Amino acid sequence: MKDEVFAQGLGLQVHIRTKIVGYWSYIQSIAIQIGDDILEIEGSADTEEGDDDGAHPHYWSNYEYQGHLENVAGFPVTQELSSTASYKRSYTIDFSDKYSTGQNITVETYKEFVRVRFNGDESIFGNTVGLLGDCKTGKTYARDGVTGMEDLVELGDEWQVLPYEPRLFHESSHPQFPDKCLKPEGERNARRLAEESPSVGTISMEHKQQSLARLL
Repeated sequence: MKDEVFAQGLGLQVHIRTKIVGYWSYIQSIAIQIGDDILEIEGSADTEEGDDDGAHPHYWSNYEYQGHLENVAGFPVTQELSSTASYKRSYTIDFSDKYSTGQNITVETYKEFVRVRFNGDESIFGNTVGLLGDCKTGKTYARDGVTGMEDLVELGDEWQVLPYEPRLFHESSHPQFPDKCLKPEGERNARRLAEESPSVGTISMEHKQQSLARLL
């Protein structure tokens, strides 16, 4: 996801990394760049010494592990450890100073799982492009901004990070372009069945939108 004119030209880039577990996958880490600042957050089930509940923060601020974190490009960042659920932590980048109250990006971690929420309207996210599609219509497009894409697997490959794009994560991870993104085993089997019997692979637009919503 990106918006080159976000916040009056600061720019916004959001990259995610997923992990394959047999027949399914989940978001393991996310990197958010605003202006020249980068915040990377990773889910982890590992505990560290003196960390009995396993809720130790795993983040990098401008590539520095657990670096000083008060803001990203001037937008305040708050961390919150859940009082009711161990292993659960949230990070919120607050855009209220420039936009209306309640508009933010919130990243939540629960053990190794990561979820991101883009809380805002067209005034803040109206120019974004990427996996989430058009902010106004929800339609998903190729990089050219014109070609519609309904197949979520093809959409993921289309928006894979390319060599000329910024490196947001503190370290590289396989696969890298031109190698394609890894797919869950269930997805590979489903696509093979769809090729052998087209009716088997028919999925409604509503189901596709629900699947994409669960992705981020």
